[in-house]
Amino acid sequence: MRVVIMGGTSGIGLATAERLTADGAEVTVTGRDPEKLAAVKDRVTEAVQLDGTATTEVAGFFAGRGEIDHLVLAFSPGAVGLGNLRDIALADVRAGFEGKLFSYLYAIQRASVTGSITMISASTARSALPGTVTFAAVNGAIERIVSPLAAELAPVRVNVVSPGIVNTAWWSFLPDEQRQAQFENAAGQVPAGRVGTAGDVADAVRYLINAPYVTGTILPVDGGFTVA
Repeated sequence: MRVVIMGGTSGIGLATAERLTADGAEVTVTGRDPEKLAAVKDRVTEAVQLDGTATTEVAGFFAGRGEIDHLVLAFSPGAVGLGNLRDIALADVRAGFEGKLFSYLYAIQRASVTGSITMISASTARSALPGTVTFAAVNGAIERIVSPLAAELAPVRVNVVSPGIVNTAWWSFLPDEQRQAQFENAAGQVPAGRVGTAGDVADAVRYLINAPYVTGTILPVDGGFTVA
């Protein structure tokens, strides 16, 4: 089984790569940071330096790749666009779309996939949290395209995993004490009683890859946040 995980050098992408590698898959991860790539190169089949927002790089990568069984899209532009809408620069809103939605779409255009495409969105697509308008717009767009993509690309399956608050380096923009307080507050508000881990989300991605009768699905992995 040949798998490409774009954005696979840390967090959810890396946890997914490690699980699929343990399952015996041939896993290629991509990322921009050479230090992160060097750190993971012995834990996967191949680690390729690639900027997912650079269309020429993405096109070149897939042109020499041939057919792959599964594509996992786990890009994240970080906390760009976080804050009240009136205070956010339009350039940051654009960066949010370019760093995730547009990069996902271009990778899907260029990749030759035979099995499944799994995208990572976020529960902000379906929540009402002040300060997350940019995230809601980007992730909401990702979740909305699942159904038409699943119909258009069939028999290739297309699904989305939608995490809630997950303890990854995405939160590194907050000081340690503030981040821990945020996690404790979030844990007290969801039925699961804790925040998520990258492994929780990776397990959901692995399930979808190995679920041949599941397509067009948004799978929340948020501890019950969007139903609480």
